[in-house]
Amino acid sequence: MRPATAKFLLCKVWGWKIDNRPIEEPKCIILGFPHTCIADYIVFYLYMRAMGDTPNVMVKKEFFKWPLGPILKKLGAIPVDRSRGAGALKHTIEEFNGRERFHAALAPEGTRSKVTKWKSGFQIIARLTGATVYLGYYDWKNKYITRGEPFPMTGDAAADMLAVQKFYKHSPASGKHPEKIGFSPGVD
Repeated sequence: MRPATAKFLLCKVWGWKIDNRPIEEPKCIILGFPHTCIADYIVFYLYMRAMGDTPNVMVKKEFFKWPLGPILKKLGAIPVDRSRGAGALKHTIEEFNGRERFHAALAPEGTRSKVTKWKSGFQIIARLTGATVYLGYYDWKNKYITRGEPFPMTGDAAADMLAVQKFYKHSPASGKHPEKIGFSPGVD
């Protein structure tokens, strides 16, 4: 899809406003928070295409059956076997390292359901690939999407996760289904 078409669909047809700052790095991780519905992917895909970029998203392998599989791959989706645990993480890192350009969209919650323990995979991927982490978010109330700002990873996984959750808790991020948003206990 051409950038102008994606921007028209997202901004004119659906009424979204976008942060149109380009991503300069060839490899990065864009956190997409909150992830409360499948429509988040469509909004994010159109946003990235409007910016002239192709997002790479990790999608559970069960979605890659015909006829959806070839379409998802064309849209930049990468099948992940979530039952493999660390194997899925290793596969993602291999994808990162095997490509010249890779802009991975990851939901820190790891699911569309409400959780209080977020996934730390983005931290591991960033550490092992040197990728910049952006604190992207959806604001469904105001129909705004942004790649956010780069987050300086410190190497202290627990402190970094707490800082990311605090940022999101006090940000304008809002989900299409706000009842599905969860944070770790003690995040204020």
